[in-house]
Amino acid sequence: MTRTEVVKTLSLLKAAFPHSYKDATSQDLELMVQLWERQFRDNSFEDVSAAVDALISSRTTGYSPTIGEIKEQMHRLHHRDDLDELAAWALVSKACRNGLYGYREEFAKLPPDVQAAVGAPEQLRAWAMMDTEAVESVVASNFQRNYRTTKARQKELDKLPADVRKMVSGIADHFMIGGD
Repeated sequence: MTRTEVVKTLSLLKAAFPHSYKDATSQDLELMVQLWERQFRDNSFEDVSAAVDALISSRTTGYSPTIGEIKEQMHRLHHRDDLDELAAWALVSKACRNGLYGYREEFAKLPPDVQAAVGAPEQLRAWAMMDTEAVESVVASNFQRNYRTTKARQKELDKLPADVRKMVSGIADHFMIGGD
């Protein structure tokens, strides 16, 4: 978002939630504009506006939404079609049925977020060799918990500005490969 777009959005919020801004000084407003520029620099005006409009139309508290609430709303608007853990498990369960010999191909067919929760193609093969009852109870439960955690972690990363996301990713990579 550009500075002009930030000012436009904050003006809209000020009109919708006057109580939140009634004691704000010009210095407070300038700091708010700078903060919003930094927090939404990687987002389009259209995305932020859609989230703000949705919150304005549904908010009952009388107070302006926080940056975090706006980012959460943006995430909801962009990820309406995400699989829940049961639907994700159904895909994995189906992949396990051909997982003895076609585990690599089956893994490749899975959506990226499901692949992340499975871990590796070899995991599908290991599950395919297990007793079906154990897979459909214990493994299913563990996968679903892991999928929820993976999705929650990705959701939080998606909300971060790109440079912060890159820094976090670099730190994670450093620890995963046993960096110096």
